[in-house]
Amino acid sequence: MYVSLPLRMLEEQGPHFLSRRLQPEIAIKGPDFDDRALAGVLKRWAREFRAAGLGVSVHAPFMDLNPGALEPLVRAATLQRLSQTLDAAARLGARCVVVHPGYERWRYGGNEDLWLEPSLEFWAPLVRRAQDAGIVLALENVFEEAPGSLERLLEGIDSAAFGHCFDVGHWHLFCRDKISLAEWFGRLGHRMVHLHLHDNRGDGDDHLPPGEGLIPFDELRGLVEEFAPRATLALEVHDPEKLSPALVTVRSLFGV
Repeated sequence: MYVSLPLRMLEEQGPHFLSRRLQPEIAIKGPDFDDRALAGVLKRWAREFRAAGLGVSVHAPFMDLNPGALEPLVRAATLQRLSQTLDAAARLGARCVVVHPGYERWRYGGNEDLWLEPSLEFWAPLVRRAQDAGIVLALENVFEEAPGSLERLLEGIDSAAFGHCFDVGHWHLFCRDKISLAEWFGRLGHRMVHLHLHDNRGDGDDHLPPGEGLIPFDELRGLVEEFAPRATLALEVHDPEKLSPALVTVRSLFGV
């Protein structure tokens, strides 16, 4: 299991993670790569976590980026940031990098093909590069109201280095009334390599501790055991004061 940790807080929270033996999922923002000190910071903390026997995962930048954008300049910026992310992941010794797909039904008028064609072209070389580095790219559901677009992209690339990160909070917020957890797992469970765990009440992406919202985590646990027993987990709780009880809940639920 990993715990979300923004890169900007790594220096402050890194010692705390080490003392509590928490494995970080380091969330990087695009402008972080413009800091000349970044390479040294990553190298030093990679050494610290490795010495403690702790793994690291990475969450790639996503704000204003889109791998399936029709605008070539947006795709170029996205490629630059994700290439930098793979470099950072290699420095950290990360084996999983979470990425966003960029599809929104309203933006594309419900036409998945407009997004899918440039997406397939975009991801193919990055997936080969990730595979060569021993890294799995985990495609996260965000605004998707059904798994179809992700399913088509993952099948189109069809690589062990390109899997699905299921974010249960986003499912609950954007599509719980359109597709059940069981159906989502039935279609994409075999491609799940990673899960994001947080809760909400269905009206905002609140990133609450599991159990404080309305997500059926008992059902989720059973589906993970059935369809994705080898998937890794990342806890995404934004309130630091609620992290400890959230860890207790997740460890009890998933036995990690």
